[in-house]
Amino acid sequence: MKHRLASRAVAVAVAMIVSACASFSPDGGMGEVRTLARERIGAPADGLGASRDRVDTLLQAPLTADASVEVALINNAGLQARLADLGIAEADLVQAGTLRNPVLAYTNKRNAEVVQIERSILVNVAALVTMPLALEIEQRRLAQAKVAAAADVIATAAMTREAYFRAVAAQEMVGYYAQVKVAAEAGRDLARRMADAGNWNKLAQMREELFYADATAQLARAQQSAISERERLIRMLGLRQSTALQLPARLPDLPGAPMTLNAAEQTAMDARLDVRLTNLEAESVERTLGLTRATRFINVFEAGYVNETETGDARKNGYEIAIELPLFDWGRARIARAEAQHRQALARAAETEVGARSQVREGYAAYRAAYDLAKHYRDEVVPLRKRIVDESTLRYNAMMIGVFELLADAREQVASVNAAIETTRDFWLADTTLQLALAGSPDRAITSPSRTTSSPVATRQGH
Repeated sequence: MKHRLASRAVAVAVAMIVSACASFSPDGGMGEVRTLARERIGAPADGLGASRDRVDTLLQAPLTADASVEVALINNAGLQARLADLGIAEADLVQAGTLRNPVLAYTNKRNAEVVQIERSILVNVAALVTMPLALEIEQRRLAQAKVAAAADVIATAAMTREAYFRAVAAQEMVGYYAQVKVAAEAGRDLARRMADAGNWNKLAQMREELFYADATAQLARAQQSAISERERLIRMLGLRQSTALQLPARLPDLPGAPMTLNAAEQTAMDARLDVRLTNLEAESVERTLGLTRATRFINVFEAGYVNETETGDARKNGYEIAIELPLFDWGRARIARAEAQHRQALARAAETEVGARSQVREGYAAYRAAYDLAKHYRDEVVPLRKRIVDESTLRYNAMMIGVFELLADAREQVASVNAAIETTRDFWLADTTLQLALAGSPDRAITSPSRTTSSPVATRQGH
């Protein structure tokens, strides 16, 4: 009677554990990843899991920054490879919630006419008892994998936006460097004709020749830079052919007002994925430490049913227990290792929080500086250069200045427009860096753009 009650109790316990076992989710966990990403990068996150038909639709028109991010989230093979880690983590969770297969043993012994047969079936009781804790550990690891996957999505989006703004700016600057070359060519041709007529000295003519040569080299460098930046964007978008990519003629306009961040540091602490990830890691390591302590002395414990028959004797039924005896290994090394990992995880979490606060402050300072500089060029420098050219044109028409002075002012105007393009590009890159700092994608930082040193084409004064 007691054996029946024990058997029923074991059966009920097994049934309860089986009912609590994890199973594969319909979307592989991507729904939560999409939600985490959308909260930080907006609508482009909806591209996760979309079909390639959506890519073809987006490529039919010149891409915006958001559209380029959506294409990358659908089409970037590197991102898809990293997102496969999510499926691996879910498979580990399902495996942790799956009962271990029982062990069937069969022994056959013969002695003359006597045959002795022994049969046994053993179940790993230790794994059965610790399954709920193992499930909880794997659930936390799956939660970590989801946060890490969302961080990969956000990092890919930031890298794509960076490549997009650089490609558009490089393409736009090619057009303006082409204008510089046209002006330099006109000056060179005029200088040659005047020198041939004896109205221009050789030194002044050579200066115009050199200016034209510099303008030609600058245009070639700009064209090569535009190709490189375009190909970089194509790699991020996962496109096989460069002809499929259409870019707008110019960068987006500056926003009407800069972003204001109230309690930016606290905002980052609540939203940053790397802070959440390190906290989840610390909690997971703490649970693992608990499991290690629980199995310190008994790591192997198996129990099962045994049946034995022998020629001429009645069948013998019983049970068998196999247990690891802690004679040599008392688990001290495993405990010490788990405790060290726990301390390590806590230290990493603290380090991540300190770094997050600093990155937000630094990112916002760079964002505001880039916005103010770009606005200064847009509202002050470029309009002033245009007024100078207009005034020079009036003076030239009144024969108060020569054509070379007019060409010099036109060159300076083009140089200021190029500088305005660079500062606008730098603003959008700083905006991308700030958004990344607020989202907190681990191990990802966009290099702050360095101001391009002005070439001789952009700085040479008129005669």
